[in-house]
Amino acid sequence: MNDLGQDLELRLVRYFTVVAAHQHFGRAAADLHVAQPALSRQIQRLEKYLGTRLLDRTPQGARLTPAGRTFLPRAQALLQAARQAELAVREQARTERIVIGYVEDLVITSAVRELRRRHPDAEITTRYLNCEGVGALTDKRVDALIARTPLPLVADDVVTTPLYEEPRMLVVPRDHPLAGRVSVTAEELAGEEEAPCAFETADWASYRILGSGVPPVESYEDKLELVASGGAIAVLPVGDRRSSLRPDLVTVPVEGAPPSRVVLVSRKGDPNPMIGDLRLAAQAVMAAQAVVAAPAS
Repeated sequence: MNDLGQDLELRLVRYFTVVAAHQHFGRAAADLHVAQPALSRQIQRLEKYLGTRLLDRTPQGARLTPAGRTFLPRAQALLQAARQAELAVREQARTERIVIGYVEDLVITSAVRELRRRHPDAEITTRYLNCEGVGALTDKRVDALIARTPLPLVADDVVTTPLYEEPRMLVVPRDHPLAGRVSVTAEELAGEEEAPCAFETADWASYRILGSGVPPVESYEDKLELVASGGAIAVLPVGDRRSSLRPDLVTVPVEGAPPSRVVLVSRKGDPNPMIGDLRLAAQAVMAAQAVVAAPAS
């Protein structure tokens, strides 16, 4: 225990490792779903606790100090040890439990409610993940994942269950030439250059940002801001209604594009019996959530 009268908080250690991984406070804050000023304060708390500076801000982002480089592998080992301890206890526990990850715009309430109806005494928790956070399934932070395909997961390592499909919609500013169209075709968009993706795939990504010279954009809100400013156009699943909250954007149905597929993914060979029941619950209730067509707005 240090002179602050507190033990070292694992949450602060995790925040530090995420900033170190991104080498940028803004990107780390987006990954952690916390405000950047709050993240900076938490890192300062950790540095005060340790009595040394771990990160230096630079024009490009953040850089580890010598103390930070020394602390980083130990911090990672500490988090790994804590995770292994948690997993060991979980494996010994007799209580039914499952952690369900979900991404982006998806609402999984109906599946969770149905699973709780079938298992009223089980410990069922959910965890929101951003589009780059699907690795939580591989490292066992979640037991199952509900997401849109394609996913950067090795097919032989997972069991994938289709839940439902949705068509696509184009999102453009209100003054865009396509804004007044009843619909557009995939062929009309084929010549548009696509912004760099988080992972390479031969399939249509769930969220496509199109435009010449568009830089990589991380957060969904920044993508919408880029579209609203006229810097790009976007092709999204029709079930994602977040763009409709902005009066400066218009949605137009896209014809001839492959549908966006929502799936449930779990690790192959996972003995958790709750996964099979989640699969049945999700198949029973989530298909009703599929949006058939995107209304022009």
